[in-house]
Amino acid sequence: MTTTNQYDFRKATMLDLPLLVEWQSHPHVREWWDDDEPFDQEEIDDPRVAKWIVETDGRPFAFMQDYTVHGWDEHHFAQLPEGSRGIDQYIGEPDMIGLGHGSALIATRVRSLFDAGAPVIATDPHPDNKRAIAVYRKIGFEVCGPSQETEWGLILPMQVTR
Repeated sequence: MTTTNQYDFRKATMLDLPLLVEWQSHPHVREWWDDDEPFDQEEIDDPRVAKWIVETDGRPFAFMQDYTVHGWDEHHFAQLPEGSRGIDQYIGEPDMIGLGHGSALIATRVRSLFDAGAPVIATDPHPDNKRAIAVYRKIGFEVCGPSQETEWGLILPMQVTR
């Protein structure tokens, strides 16, 4: 488990599946995160992606993942320098939205990834997800290309450099 500031990032396991299914049933998550099954054991074991349950004061409230952008053929961030990471996340608990946790937990994880040597952190919100885009901009991400269709859906590429 990684503890930074007020957030604990613990590796997600199959034991977290019921919690993630519950979180993904909430409309505020389903709007932008449409997976019906959060993950299976093969995805948990995938070395390209680190999956985290984010807690504050011992309460799990968010899911986050970071991944190597060079782990897939023709990934939309493959042009980034070696060691770059991509991130995705959502706040699962409805009562934790709008309290500043999103920008704080993302900034915390970004600092951790930079400290581990990542030169660039990238993310790819849906172009209509204005709240997410505003949060990313607040912590230093900039749009780094036009909206584009990918195998994961329509995205707006954004990045922040060390």
